[in-house]
Amino acid sequence: MTLAAGAAWSQDIQKQTLNDELRARLPQEILDAGKMVAVNNGSFPPYEIVTGTELSGATKDISDAIGEILGVTIDHASVAGLPALLSGINSGRYQFSMGPVGDYPDRQKANDFIDWAREYVVFAVEKGNPSGITSLDTSCGKRIAVMAGGSAEKVIKEQSEKCTADGKPAVEVQSYTDQPSSILAVRSKRSDAFFSSQAPLTYFVQQAKGDLELSGIGQANGFKDIYQGAVVKKDSPLGGVLLDSFKILIDNGTYGEIMKKWGLENNMTDAPGINQGQ
Repeated sequence: MTLAAGAAWSQDIQKQTLNDELRARLPQEILDAGKMVAVNNGSFPPYEIVTGTELSGATKDISDAIGEILGVTIDHASVAGLPALLSGINSGRYQFSMGPVGDYPDRQKANDFIDWAREYVVFAVEKGNPSGITSLDTSCGKRIAVMAGGSAEKVIKEQSEKCTADGKPAVEVQSYTDQPSSILAVRSKRSDAFFSSQAPLTYFVQQAKGDLELSGIGQANGFKDIYQGAVVKKDSPLGGVLLDSFKILIDNGTYGEIMKKWGLENNMTDAPGINQGQ
């Protein structure tokens, strides 16, 4: 799936001023290299849109702005799946992920999350919702696509256990490594729904031009308040640097400019923080 280059999404973002104080707080190896490598796990529109080796989307715009604040280049690398992303950061192969990645207590044991977005988890279904999936309780016996290793996979597997405990058929959980493969499974009728974050699902529904719709909006769907953010190795000094960079982008209006450019007004936060996930 490719992104049509609409005028609203090609607008220029204001340039940032180098912040010497924040730059001085960067680890020496980053200063010596003059760059950082941020890892992603494939397309997560409209945040991360990977086309070949090129990255676009809100995450790319934010990365560029933070790179200007810190006076370094931010390169991007892709891996297959969230487990590979987290292990790559913890092994030191990559300095961080700009994400946004879901911030949950179990993940905070090995990583710190610099939260810069809010999210909700819903279903993308075929137009008309022929399988009648409107909530977790209606997913029993259905084929549900999820991202491998993600929080939605954990929730839908727990729901499957609840289904069988109640004497209902289990959920057929179908795990995929990226968003496009998951949404394609619904469009090709191999899955009854894709259970994932509302922001990318909204994008995919728009791109499907009437073939898909969202379901389960306005419900908890097994989640508490969801925070998403950049990811660094536990106790990395880079965490505080990124947090203060986000505060600058919020204060000078760049953050809001980028989020609105990509249709993410409903996912904005005015209070970035570290490990806010409960």
